[in-house]
Amino acid sequence: MLTNSSSLRRSLRGLAAAGTVLAISLPLAACSDDTRLTIHSDAGDHVFAVELVDTPETRAQGLMYRQELAPDAGMLFDFLEERPVSFWMRNTFIPLDMLFISADGVVRNIHVNARPHDPTSIPSEGPVQFVLEIPGGRSEELGIEPGDRVEHTRIKPHS
Repeated sequence: MLTNSSSLRRSLRGLAAAGTVLAISLPLAACSDDTRLTIHSDAGDHVFAVELVDTPETRAQGLMYRQELAPDAGMLFDFLEERPVSFWMRNTFIPLDMLFISADGVVRNIHVNARPHDPTSIPSEGPVQFVLEIPGGRSEELGIEPGDRVEHTRIKPHS
């Protein structure tokens, strides 16, 4: 009986360890969904690894002072509600495309190749909840256009 009891304890310890790993992994997996964004266009689906910024402080910092941005990377600004927004390129060292996106994930307008260090205001063409910044010229290269749909955990499409 001692052998069975030892075996049972080992099995229970292994089960507890597996449960702990699962309990830690599930929340991390849920958080990682915020880093993946897909744009559905006539040219195909385009996946980006994004940083999410949704506070006044993180939105103000944006991609300033960055020296590079991978072709499949970007920053998603969430304004938490639809409203007119505008951006500038002060202290930004790399050209960027800015995709202005409605709350339901429709690309409303795109500003292509915003110039580094340019203080000129770049506005949305109406209320939007999200802005996606990606490397300059990338939207044209991929065939992304206004009317395309964006998929992300924060974006709730109309039913």
